Parts: sequence; structure tokens; C-alpha cells
Amino acid sequence: MVLQPAGRVREAGQDVTFCCKASGTPAPQKYSWYHNGTLLEGTAERSSGRLALRGLAPEQAGTYHCKASSEAGAIRSAPAQLTVLAPGQQSCRAEPEPSLVELPRECPQDASGSRYYNVGRCPASPCPGGPAEPSGCGGESGLCCGVRRMELRQVPCAGSVLPLKVVAECGCGPCARPRVLVQGRVTAADTGEPLRFGHIFLGASKVGYTGYQGSFTIEVPPGTRRLVARFVDGQQRLLDAVKVLPFDPRGGAVYHEVKMLRKKEPVELDGGKSNAIPLGEAGGREPVGELVLPAGAFLRPSGEVFNGTVEASVTFVDPRDVGTAGAASSDLSFADAEGEIAPLRTYGMFAVEFREGRSGAALQAGPVQVRMDAAQVGMAEHLQKMKLWSLNPESGLWEEEAVLRPAGGGRRRKREERTFLVGNLEIRERRLFNLDVPEDRRCFVKVRAYSNEKFNPYEQLEGVVVNLINLEPQPGFPSNPRAWGRFDSAVTGPNGACLPAFCDGRRPDAYAALVTATLGGEELEAVASSPKLNPNAVGVAQPYLGKLGYRRSDHEDAALKKTAFQINVAKPDPSNADESNGPVYSYRSLRECEEAPASANHLRFYRVEVDKYEYNVVPFKESDVTSWTGDYLAWWPNPQEFRACYIKVQLRGPQEYMVRSRNVGGGHPRTRGQLYGLRDSRSVRDPLLGDTSGACVEFKCGGMLFDQSLADRTLVTVAPQGSCRRTAINGLLRDYLSRHPPLADNNHTGAFSMLAPLDPLGHNYGIYTVTDQSPRLAKEIAIGRCFAGTSDGFSREMRAGEGTAVTFECQERPPGRESLFQRLLSAPAEA
Repeated sequence: MVLQPAGRVREAGQDVTFCCKASGTPAPQKYSWYHNGTLLEGTAERSSGRLALRGLAPEQAGTYHCKASSEAGAIRSAPAQLTVLAPGQQSCRAEPEPSLVELPRECPQDASGSRYYNVGRCPASPCPGGPAEPSGCGGESGLCCGVRRMELRQVPCAGSVLPLKVVAECGCGPCARPRVLVQGRVTAADTGEPLRFGHIFLGASKVGYTGYQGSFTIEVPPGTRRLVARFVDGQQRLLDAVKVLPFDPRGGAVYHEVKMLRKKEPVELDGGKSNAIPLGEAGGREPVGELVLPAGAFLRPSGEVFNGTVEASVTFVDPRDVGTAGAASSDLSFADAEGEIAPLRTYGMFAVEFREGRSGAALQAGPVQVRMDAAQVGMAEHLQKMKLWSLNPESGLWEEEAVLRPAGGGRRRKREERTFLVGNLEIRERRLFNLDVPEDRRCFVKVRAYSNEKFNPYEQLEGVVVNLINLEPQPGFPSNPRAWGRFDSAVTGPNGACLPAFCDGRRPDAYAALVTATLGGEELEAVASSPKLNPNAVGVAQPYLGKLGYRRSDHEDAALKKTAFQINVAKPDPSNADESNGPVYSYRSLRECEEAPASANHLRFYRVEVDKYEYNVVPFKESDVTSWTGDYLAWWPNPQEFRACYIKVQLRGPQEYMVRSRNVGGGHPRTRGQLYGLRDSRSVRDPLLGDTSGACVEFKCGGMLFDQSLADRTLVTVAPQGSCRRTAINGLLRDYLSRHPPLADNNHTGAFSMLAPLDPLGHNYGIYTVTDQSPRLAKEIAIGRCFAGTSDGFSREMRAGEGTAVTFECQERPPGRESLFQRLLSAPAEA
């Protein structure tokens, strides 16, 4: 499906047009349209993927999707939502929705003991188009609900007032069009070697190359619902990787680590004789099957039989090794007879490459025989459904090649008779093949990610890539708990993520799932399951939690990583009220899963980080680029490009200290002296330096404000908690500031002040600057460099003696004496 129908908002009586377009061989000739899943009369024989509705009535609201078909099969579009407004009904309410931000800790709590303040938000929902709107086929009205007016509030806080801008009114206006990106790094699965200057394809089109370190950035084309990217090693040492990459359609960048399998070393075959190549014999395992090539099976592209020496490379992805799941291609999906994307369960994938021994010219093969050992199939019903599939590298979907049938006369090996499933195959192009069965026992698992262990609903992380690997069933139902059968990924939004998984209603432990989560390449931590399981922390109430058998990866060995959990995917019993509230939902209850409130059962990940706090005068949710508001006091002045700046502070003292940066307007006439925001960060001890810690503290970069007309050098004041005295300033930074006046007042030795540099200084100055289309990714990279003390490295271990900007000596404070940090909290004006 190359053009998906787009959602629309209309007023009753208006017209609307939906469009879809599919590609295939042969080209699709018939399009059918469905409203809320019901075929619309008169659309089944259309040769055009257009649906025009005139004079809309309220009952025509709902979901619309199209199905394109030909003799080769069918494909269904994603559903598009049509909203029909009654006369006088508003699609964008003027009153903002609630949205809470946390105030600094020195601010008093309200009557309920909360330090959160409602700043309001406007949902980025579409507004109805007018009569002049394009007829459809990708054209959109361009109007969305957004901020129409903001108000400045003065919040009493520690003897002074804290400025805070809140949304006062919402209204329809131009839609934000943020760039939608996927970024990441491509490496070899076995050695971690980066794919240098590899080719990147979207469909049949080359869109770019990977960098020297294997990095890549792909801009997601508008209207894309399923992003299929193919990575090709120009030196042909690694297998092509076809990946379905989740992304955030609201904008920003999502980070992915892509692993590529190394091709197996070729073996020499005699093309004039019959040959058999085992599939999956590595590690001392019994082969899953074998590829049988009869004499005369090798062909040149012209059709001429080649009987000479053949170099054959057959690389097998063995699901009995859980470590191969991350390097497997695609997402194991196919289009069924109705055109719906459905899941497969794999028993192994293999890629083949045949070349002439002397010239190295590529060879074809066929017909050849694929024989699969029936003993490797633990579920008896799968023996009747086993098929051979090949991967379409452009669509990322698996296409049926042959049905595997039981064959008599199995070969004797190790004194036992073996039964094989046999299918025939012709290898005309370099593709990946798969031994799979369709599986219809499906559920959804609800997962949320949080910024800390408090699991506050207002502190959920968006843009987290959650991965779920379906593990083989437990012994006895049928076999081998270490194998995997399928993998899926999803990106968390404002309400978490719902991941598809195989499940069973008869036996809770029939299927298991291993779940991990990453943010910008950083692994998040799962909730502990030992020494005592806490249902309130895990997010699932008993007795359902016990049925799921939740276990974190370090449950039995504390030395293991804490970044994964495993559950039994127990299908909820519809007659049991304890199982009607998540975290596992039946396959037909996807909408209930997606719309479930934060109070419903769900599974959790959280971010492990040093204590930190961020306050913006103009609220902005970094995980939702559409929440950006154009304002002179906005921390991020450009919603298309985000520049993160950090200063590294060394603290010599017996403990770890909280360090604050206070950021106010420096020279711009519209912001001079006005607060942009605050940042607090706790220092991290350097394991190699005694009584020394380091803090990477964010500050507002200098540069153009949102109107892009005049630059401002932010006045940044950095002050550590405790009795600390400034003892050193980086010489290069001091010289740079003196050569770029005016100089900030640095009379107080308990703090350091500067006018933020306009240039992107590096580790030699103790300043770390990174620009990216994702604010969160820019900050992650900058923090990693700051910890490492280099301009191109990355570390999660603090090196306090490398690349610092300013040094403080700290000691235990005499009783009754306040530090400058405490005076800033209690009486900032006097301090």
C-alpha cells in the first residue's frame, strides 16, 4: 500500500474524498472500500482507489479503509478516521486540557501536598477544512487545534515569585509539521564492527549511506504507516538487513540499533552431482533441515546449466539461539487472503548465495528441495500448516513460496528414522527464505516507560522503543523454552505502547515473552521481581500478576543486567473481572489497550539516572514536538532543530552535590533579565578519583530566539549545593569569554557565571554542544560526551578529571551556616 487514506474532520453537509493506492505484480485492478469494517455497496469493482462522499451525515462518521486485490493476492490499508461535526459543534475547545509540570522543590506544596502546577495544553487534533480545501488524495486542511493565547503567572516560591507561562486559550491554526526521523547505528552482529558507508534503501529507492561509524538518519516520507528500510553492505560481507523501523508520527527522532548477520563462509560443491547443505547445525545442535540440490540444479542467468565448481554460502538464522532475534530481518508478517497484515511464527530463516568457483559470477538454482526435520516442530498442529516463505525486500512482507508436506522414506541417522517435511523452491534472486507457520493465537501487552521509579503518570517517557520477543513454550507444551518464534517493536506515545504477542487461553505458560526497552540507545530498567515481588511497583495487581509469572532478568542471578523482564502471556479470561483491566488484552481489544488509563494494569520500565530537575518558564514536552510554543522565553527556539548545551563541573568534596544552572536573558531586549528556566543535576562520583565527583549541567544555549532576528547570549549562573568555593576556571574558556565581551560578574566565589558562548565549544573548554532534530537525543549524546570528557566519545561512567569547565572545593558546612545554594532557594533576590 503506497498511499494510505488520511483522516479527515468535516461539518455535516460537507464533502470528503478518501484515496488509496497499492502497487504489485501484476498491478492491482480492483479496489473495495469499507466503513467500520462493512463493505460499502458499489465499491467492490472499482479500478480507482478513490471514495467520494457528498453531503455528509453524522452517521457516516467512523473508520474507512480500502482493500486492493489482484490475482496475486490482496492488501488492506490502515484505517482512516472521519469525524463529522454537528452544526455548531467545535472540534477544538477553547478551554485547555489539564497538563501538569513540577515546580522546583523550594516552592510550597498545595493543599493536597502536590508540587505540580496545571499549565494546560491544546490537543493537536485536526480542524474541519473549508470549501477551498483540496479534494483529497493526500491533501490536508492544514488546520489543527493549537495554542491561541498564553498568560504569564507569578508563582510564589521561596520568598520570591517564579514566572510561568500557561495556556489560556486554544483555537484552530496552522498545523505543526515537524520532521519525522529515525536515527541509529548499523553494526555487525558478531563483532560490533560498524557498517561503513553502507547503502540505505526505502522500497526500491536508495536514500543515502551510513556514516563512518555506521550512523544513519532517515526522514520518514509523509503518510508512511510502516517504514521498511534495507541496509546493504557494499563489500558483501554481511547479509542485507531488511528492518521495519517504528517511528513517532508526531515528529522527532527515534533511535534504533540495527544488527547485520555475517555471511557464512562458502563451501565448494560439484555442480554436476547431487548436494545437501544442512540448515542449523551450528553449536552441536541437530539440523532443523537441509537444502537438497540435485545434479544440474545450478543455472547461469541465461538458463544454461552449470556443472562446474560452485561456491555456496548458506547462512541460517536459528531461532533456537535467542541471541539471533535482534539480527533477524523484517517483522515476520505476511498479507493474508483478506489483505490484513498477520503474524508468522518462525522455525528458521536462511539466505543462499551461489557463485561460479572461477569467475565469481552469480548463479541461480532450481528446482531445489527444502527438507525440514519434523522432530523440530513441537506443536503437532504446526506440521499441517508449515510453509516456505521468501522476504520481499521492498514491502518487508513474507510471500508464500511452497507448502511443506510430510514425505515418507526418511533418512536414517543415528539409528533412528527421521520424518521430513518437504517443499520445492526455485532460487532466481537473492532473497531470504523462511520456514514458518501462520499463528492466530494473538494478544496485546501494555507497556509504559517512566522517567524515574516514582511511576508518576505525568512523567511517562515517549519515544521509547519497546521490543518483545516471543519465546518458545515451556517444556511439555511443546518444547525448548530457549527458542524464539517472533519479535515485535513499538514506540511509546503519551499513553504507552501495545505490543502484539502470541498467547493462549487454556494454559497460562504456553507462551512467554521477553521484553526490553531502549531510549536513544540507552537501556531502561525493568521493575525488580526479587527478593520480594511488589505488585504496586510492577504495575499489575494480584492474582493476575501471579498468573503472568513476572520475572526480571536478574531474578536468579543478581550479577545479570536488570533491563528485561519475562512473562507468561496468559490470555485474559473474559469471565474473570481480575483479568479485564490489562496488561494483556485479547487481539480484538486493541483499542481498549491503546486507550487504557494509567491506572489500569500495565508493565513498566523506568530510567535510571542521577537526580535531576528541569523547569521551563514556557512549558514544553520534549517527547512531543507539536507541544512547542513560539515565545521569546522558550528554552528551545527552533522546533525543527534542537541544540543542547552542557557545562561540566568538578567538585572536590566528601559527598555528591546538587548543582543548579539559572538561565536568564543576557542581551536581547525582549528577554534581558527574564528567566528562561532552571536545571538541577546531582554530581556523580568518579570511581578513579577519591573524594571527587563531576556534574554535567544543562544550560540554555546562546543563539537566535524563536523569531530568528537577533541572538541572545544567555546569562548562565552555576551554583553547587553545600559549602563550596570556586577554585579554578578552564583556561581556554576564560580566554574565550574575555575575547567575547561583555563579561559576566563573577564576584561570588560560591558560583560561576558566564554569558553563554555563541560558538559550539568542545571538551577542551568544558562545554558540550550537540544539535539534533530530537531534543532528547541531542541531550543524550551531549551528556554521554560530557561524562567521557571528550567531544566524540560516549560514557555512562563519570570521568570528573577530564574536560571540565570549572572546579569547586566543597567541605562540610559549619552548623547554622547557610550555603549560597540554600540562600538562592530561600531568598534569591538577596543572594
